[in-house]
This record gives sequence, C-alpha cells and structure tokens, in this order.
Amino acid sequence: MSVVDDMENQMPAKHHQGIGSRGGEQDGLGPSPRPVVPPLVYAEFGDDDELSPQWTSWLIPMFVVANVIVFFATMSVNNCPQHSKHCVARFLGRFSFEHLRDNPLFGPSSLTLEKLGSLDWYRVVEKHQAWRLLTCIWLHAGVIHLAINMLSIVFMGTRLEQQFGFVRIGVIYIMSGMGGSILSSLFIRNDISVGASGALFGLLGSMLSELLTNWTIYSNKIAAFLTLLFVIVINLGIGSLPYVDNFAHVGGFLTGFFLGFLLMARPQIKWLERQHMPQGRRLTSKYKPYQYILWLLSLALLIAGFVVALVLLFKGEDGNDHCHWCRYLSCIPTSRWSCDSV
Repeated sequence: MSVVDDMENQMPAKHHQGIGSRGGEQDGLGPSPRPVVPPLVYAEFGDDDELSPQWTSWLIPMFVVANVIVFFATMSVNNCPQHSKHCVARFLGRFSFEHLRDNPLFGPSSLTLEKLGSLDWYRVVEKHQAWRLLTCIWLHAGVIHLAINMLSIVFMGTRLEQQFGFVRIGVIYIMSGMGGSILSSLFIRNDISVGASGALFGLLGSMLSELLTNWTIYSNKIAAFLTLLFVIVINLGIGSLPYVDNFAHVGGFLTGFFLGFLLMARPQIKWLERQHMPQGRRLTSKYKPYQYILWLLSLALLIAGFVVALVLLFKGEDGNDHCHWCRYLSCIPTSRWSCDSV
C-alpha cells in the first residue's frame, strides 16, 4: 500500500534546482508508489431511497477522459523527435516519450509541462499566473503517473459520486486540488509540479468527514473509522519521503475534510421516517445539532484558511519562515537520506 502520488518535474532554469520528481529520484523523474485505495466505508442502509445510491457516476469518468485527452495534447506539444534523437518509442512520432534518463515515467519534458501550466511559485506569484493553481492538477508527468492517478480517481470517486452526486463531488475535487496547490506553493519555491494528488487526497478527506458527520447512521462505525484512519496515516506517512510533495497532500486533504462536513451531511433517520410518525412527534429539524455545529465550524475554517493562504502567497511570503517545523511534513531526514535540498 502506498500514497496517492503527486509528481514534480524540476526545471533546469535559474530559479529551479534541476530535474527531479516528488516521489522519485533526485536526478530524474521517478514513479511514486501505487496509491492506497481505501475500502468503501458506507454501511448498508436498507431500501430507503434517500440513503441508497441515487446517481449514476458520469463526472468521474469524464475527469478520466479529460485527463487522458490533456495528456495526449501534452505529448503532441512536446513532440520529442523535433528536439531529441534519443526518444523512446519513436514509432509513435510526435507522441513518443522523452529519454528515460530525463523522464522514466514515459512522458514529456519538464519544459513542456512548464509551458502548459505546471505549478511554479515564481510564475504564480512574480508573473501573476494564478491560473496555474488549477491547471497543474490536469497535467501528468507520464503514462505511469497518469495511470496511477486515474485508477485512484475511479476507485475513490465513483462510489462517492453515486452517493452524493456530481455537483458535490466535483466541487470537492476541484477545490481540494486548488487547496493542495496553494499550500504547496507556500512552502515549495524551487520546483514545478503537476498531478492530481491534492484533489485525490481531498476525496479521501471528505470520506473521513462524511463518516464523522453521519456517525449515528453507521452500524460498523468503529471498524470503518479505524480502517479509514489507517489508510490516511499510511498515505500521509509515505508522503514524508524525500521528493514527494506532502504539502499538496495535506492541503488537499484538509480542504476535502472541511468540504465533507459542508456537503455530505445526511439527514437523520427519524427525519426520513417522519411521514410514519404521529403528528405530534414529527421532527422539525432535518439534521442533528452537532451536524449544524460542524457545518458552521468547517465553513469558517475553510474560508479563513483560503483567505490567509492566498494573502500570504501573493504577498510573496515563504511559509517556512512562519512555520519552521512544517518542512518535516514533506520530508523527515534519516540516516539514509537528507532533506536539505527538498
């Protein structure tokens, strides 16, 4: 089991350190481990239509199709044979891959990714290209990177969309992706990154908050909570390895966690059965009091978090100056590796 990955290509430019990857080797793009896909934690609710799956999942498949199309477009723009004699699978023409020494994930060059919208602090802040906070989550460093992320989207997103609909899951996916990009930009300045790991961790975070806010309707709540907590700890723990962007993971997870309280609260069981209750005993509130409290707290924290993070980012502040220990979230030094260049 391993982490939902977020690959980073480091540009050989004056404000970058070289070519590398979060989750790979320092001197080349390397694959992150296969993602952990958490088990479905939803209890069986019987035949009640309001608690059973109500929607057909179409947005998640569309996300997959969109990512694949963007990857083909990226490879077309990259056009390896035009600038290199050492392309992999040259029979693919302009869709052939960069030399494995430059990109072992079978993908384009980091220059192409930068051109098409990868996350880059210098360009986001100094060049005022804030749109990169969103475009970077649609780009992928290679076929391996694309396949891992798409499998993660399908396994985590399909059931969520069936349960809660495309609007709520779409909002969680996009907002979590941006939340991961913002936090990553605050703490990592010397690298560029692409990948949907912030969005994927947002789905994971929303699964946890959905379980907590709907705690009373679960029959196997303790087992579900411990299983999901174990998956989250493993994923975030692997994110502390060198060259894995755990800031994107944490930012996406927190965004999805708060959005889950806002968008995934289920009505209490007695509310759904109110038509069968005596007139004088019918409930007047659709949700439980603690659900309203969690909703208000999550809304306040989400707005405050985004406002503060964006203000600090576009003021040019370095998050490491305000939180000296936060660097250990992304890399924990050991006798086997150093985090000085991370």
